[in-house]
Amino acid sequence: MSENLTDTQMHIGELAERTGLSLRTIRHYGDIGLLPATSRTEGGFRVYTEADLARLQRINYLKPLGFSLEEISEVVGLLDLESLTPDQRDAAESALHRVTEERRKLAAYLAQAEHIVEDLESKLTN
Repeated sequence: MSENLTDTQMHIGELAERTGLSLRTIRHYGDIGLLPATSRTEGGFRVYTEADLARLQRINYLKPLGFSLEEISEVVGLLDLESLTPDQRDAAESALHRVTEERRKLAAYLAQAEHIVEDLESKLTN
């Protein structure tokens, strides 16, 4: 597996290391079309680019927000487009609304956690 890759290419192991995902997860995403390998080496190994890494990071951002893999595929597909058709704009607006709502909920949880941190810190300084 000593095939030379350019600086902008990486094997699945490096992609896994950079994202914290398992090889199995990345392969699964490839198998279902969510993250197809950009290309393969002569030896048949999957090769990924920085664009693939960015796509995988977007997938990672959406997964904890409760999006299904199908929904994630739609959203990252929309983000890959140069411009949107009217139907795609509707889908993008729907996704934006959902992500915005999740962000609002997370901000509320973070504020609650800050209160607990402050209360615990005050107990430790007394």
